[in-house]
Amino acid sequence: MAPPGAPARILCAMGEASYTFFADLAAEATVPPRGIHSQTLFEADGVELVMFALAAGERLSEHTAARPAIVHVISGEGRLTVAGDDHALLPGSWLHMATRTPHTLVAQTDLVFALYLLPG
Repeated sequence: MAPPGAPARILCAMGEASYTFFADLAAEATVPPRGIHSQTLFEADGVELVMFALAAGERLSEHTAARPAIVHVISGEGRLTVAGDDHALLPGSWLHMATRTPHTLVAQTDLVFALYLLPG
C-alpha cells in the first residue's frame, strides 16, 4: 500500500524490473461538465489502459473493438448493452468482451470506467 502523500502514479524501470503503479485510479479521471473525456494512461506489451469519464446523459453509440477488451466501472451508474443483452453498470461492474462484440453504453449519472484493451 502506498503511504499517504505518495505520488498518485509511479513508473519504475530498473534493468529488467519495470512496473507502473496507480495509487488511486479514480483520481486519474475527471468527469467533464458535458461530454466525454478519455485518456490513455498506460500502453505496453499489447495492453492499453484508457480511462473514460462521461457526464450524466452521455452515450457511446454502438461500436465494436478490434481487440479483446475489459470494462471496469470505477464510479457512477449507467446501462450497457452488449451483444444484445442489457446490463446495469454500478461501481465494481466488470465485463470482458471478445474482439468485434457490439456494445453501447449510456451514463445515467456521471460515470467513470477503465477500459483495458488486450493483445489480439
